[in-house]
Amino acid sequence: HGIAPDAPLLLVLPGSRPGEVQRLVPPFGHAVRRVADAVPGLRVVVPAAPQVADMVRAAVRGWPGGPVVLDPRAGDAALAKRAAFRAADAALAASGTVSLELAAAGTPMVIGYDMNWLSRRIIGAMLKVDTVTLVNLVSGTRAVPEFLGDALRPEPVAAAVAGLLSGGPGRTAQEAAFAVTMERLGKGAEPPGLRAARAVLEVAGQGAGTD
Repeated sequence: HGIAPDAPLLLVLPGSRPGEVQRLVPPFGHAVRRVADAVPGLRVVVPAAPQVADMVRAAVRGWPGGPVVLDPRAGDAALAKRAAFRAADAALAASGTVSLELAAAGTPMVIGYDMNWLSRRIIGAMLKVDTVTLVNLVSGTRAVPEFLGDALRPEPVAAAVAGLLSGGPGRTAQEAAFAVTMERLGKGAEPPGLRAARAVLEVAGQGAGTD
C-alpha cells in the first residue's frame, strides 16, 4: 500500500454497522486531522467491515494520512488485517470486541463511541461500571482511555492518540493490561468470547452490588 516501514501508523476502526460509522467517522476524522498535524508523516489504515466498506471508503476519502481502506471482500483481506494490526503503532477504535483483537496484537488504543440520545440515556441509567472497554473490564484496569458520548471530542481524543504514538507512559500501562487480559481469557476450555462475557458480567455484578 505504499506505506514506508518507518512511518507512524494509526489504525482507525469506526465500527461495523452503518449507524456507528455515521456517528463516529466525523469525530474520528477531526481527531485524525489533529493527530496528523502533531505527528509528521502519519499514515492511516482503516480496516472496514464488509457491510460498511463502501461507506467507510467514501467517508474517509478527505482524511489526512492517505488513508488506506482494507476491504474485507478482497482475497487477502484476513492476511492484510492481521498485518495491519501487528504493524500499527496505535489505534482509534469504536467500543466493542475489536479492543480484544487489538490487545491480542499488542496495539495500544484509544476507544471512542457515541449513540443516539435515547440509547445514551437508557444505557447510562443501567450501567453500573465506569468503563465499557473490554480490555479495561477484563484486566481490572483503566489503562485504555475511552471517550464516550459527549466526551467524544476531537481535542482530547487526538491528544490521547498522539501520546500513544509518541511512546508516552500510556503505552506501558496498556501493554501490562493486555498481558493480564490475554492471560485471563486464555484459561479454561470455554471460547474466548464466552470467557470475556463472563468476566464482564462478573465486574458488572460487583458494580451492581455497591448500590
